[in-house]
Parts: sequence; C-alpha cells; structure tokens
Amino acid sequence: MVRLQFEITIVASPKDERSNTLAITSIKTEDEKTYCLSGDKIYMANHTELMKTDTFAKVRNSIKRRHQSRKVWITLTDKLKEIYSDEEGNLQFLDEYLEEVEAQNPAEEKNDNLNKILEKLVEASQKRNGEKNLKNIAEKYLIEKFTSKNSNAKQWMETFEKECTRLDITEDEQKIEVLRLFLDKSCADWHSATLTRLSTEAQWGEWKNRFLETFADKGWNTVTYALAFKYKEGSLIDYAIKKEKLLLDMNKDIDSVTLTALIATGLPEFILNRIDRESCTDSTTLFTEIRKYENLANRKTFMKRTDNKTDYKKRNEEKKPCKICEDLNKGSRYHPQEACWFKTQENNKERNKPKVVGQHSVIEVELNTETKNEQPHH
Repeated sequence: MVRLQFEITIVASPKDERSNTLAITSIKTEDEKTYCLSGDKIYMANHTELMKTDTFAKVRNSIKRRHQSRKVWITLTDKLKEIYSDEEGNLQFLDEYLEEVEAQNPAEEKNDNLNKILEKLVEASQKRNGEKNLKNIAEKYLIEKFTSKNSNAKQWMETFEKECTRLDITEDEQKIEVLRLFLDKSCADWHSATLTRLSTEAQWGEWKNRFLETFADKGWNTVTYALAFKYKEGSLIDYAIKKEKLLLDMNKDIDSVTLTALIATGLPEFILNRIDRESCTDSTTLFTEIRKYENLANRKTFMKRTDNKTDYKKRNEEKKPCKICEDLNKGSRYHPQEACWFKTQENNKERNKPKVVGQHSVIEVELNTETKNEQPHH
C-alpha cells in the first residue's frame, strides 16, 4: 500500500456552528475499501503531517463553501505510513484502528449526502422556529425581567414557575431557555456561564438552586429601605404604588392591614390626618382616598418652592458690600458696617488725636506745664 484516497470536506466547526473547518470524512485504500475516523479525529487540525503536503494545499484552495468536498490520492511517505498504518498494513490513527464502512455506489452516496444536508437544514429551521415560538410565549408572561437589583429572588422565581405552569412550559429544557429571555444583561451573563457548566440537559431543579444561591438577598438593606421609604415630593399615588411594590417584594405574604398601615405612615402628616383610618380596609381603598388630596400635595410643594425662592432672593438683596471698605478702596467686602475692621481703626485714630484748646494744642499746654515745674526754687 503506497497511497490512500482522502475525502476532505468543509464542515461546521465544533467550537462555533457558524464557522467552517476542514475534516476527513472518509479514507479509501487502493483495493476499494473505505474507512472512517471517529469523534474529533476527523478534523484536519489533528492531521498536521498530512497538512504539510502539496496535495492538501491544493484541496484547501479548491473548496470554499460548507459541504463542498474533494477526494484526492496522497502517496504515503515513511512518516505518513507510521501515522496511518501499522506493520501489517492495517489502517490506524493515533493508536486506534479505523472502522471499515460499506462502500456505496456514486448515486447512493450522492443521495445520502443530500439527505444529510436536508436533515441539517430542517434541524436548523426547527431550531429557529423553536426560538421564535419561545419568544412569542415569553411575551405572554405576566412578569417583569429579573435584574441583579431585584430585592427578592425567591419570590420572583416562584412567580416565574407559576407562569411556566400557566403557559404549559413543563419541560426542563424549555424552562431554562425561557429563563434567559427574562434576565437583564448582567444576569444573562450568569445564564451563559451556568449553561457552560451544566448545559440545558441538566435538571431544572439544579438551575433553580444555583439561581437562588447566586441572587438571594440575605441582608437587611432591602427590608429597611422598604419600611423607611416615605413621600418627599411629586405625586402621592406614585409614592403609594412604589411603597406597595417595595413591601410586597420584601414579603408577598404580608397581611392587608399591615400593608395599608405601612403605606399610610409614609404620607405627609397634613395628608394623613385627613384620611379616615377605618374606611381604608386595604391598599385599594387607601389609594382612592389619597387621590382626593393629590392637589393639596402639589400646592404644598409649589408653595414650599416659591417660599424658598423668595427667601433666597431676600437673602441676596440683604447681602450688600460694606460701604466703608468701598470708600477706602479695600474692595467689595460683605459684612455689616457696624462690624467693619476699618471703621474700628478710624475710631481709634480719632480718639488718639490731640485735642485743640483755643489756638494751642493739649501737647503745648503740657509742655509749658512741665517747663514751669522744672524751674529752680529760690
């Protein structure tokens, strides 16, 4: 045996179905026996010695599209004989004997290849339709997307599973695929990483446990934020709806009376005093009462803002530069004139000036007095 016929075909890459790669789909001997490689051994990346031949280089230049192939005879060098056959002439590759397959006539082989291509096309079409159907089903879910900031992962997961049951999504693989459609970007990265680790063939229970372990909030931040959340400004009803959502995210089993009371305690006092507690049996009736006083809250906010602007304007008007500093060319300095440092200095100078009595100063009087006192006594 001096040569073998290799069939080299363009196939989908095992790493990315959208990419192409070369593979050896069959090997034929000179006595018309056909063999095939197993598993990943079909890919040309494993046949480095064969890729060094001129024949392979021409094959690579001859085929461009997926499923195109060429059958070529390659004379075996001593190195290739060691790789593809043993001492007895049996075909092998990487210490494994090749499997012989039944030869087909050209017509059957062509039909078989066509059938394989059609099967792949049908499979790809079904996959696209399946994704499209899942997206259509996902639009019917009555649930928001899960984000990493969600306060209660366990509660969200319970709602998700109820929606799956309602829409007859019962298979584990379908649940895993639909879950991806309800995760924001950061959580979608988690889904991708988990898919690499577990795959869609894993049971839904394992995916669910990993989800809860990753996103469960075990601290008190969300609880304290929900309880301390109060109305500041804007719409009263917007505050009430957000407060209700925060409390239900914290605990969906909270009783109606407690829920209503916690929403009410966050209202402004002048609004809360106008609402009859006994008439508000649940959050719905409380919302009805709150709407009645929406205009009061808006007016209060407007008046507060107006007063703030008035006070600010008044403070600015009162803040005038010191007149003394301006007269002395000391620049614009903002302080009361009574406390001006330069005014104090001027007052001190005035006090230290000699007083004038008639045409003589006090100093002259004192000098005369001293001169007289210094005259000798007789």
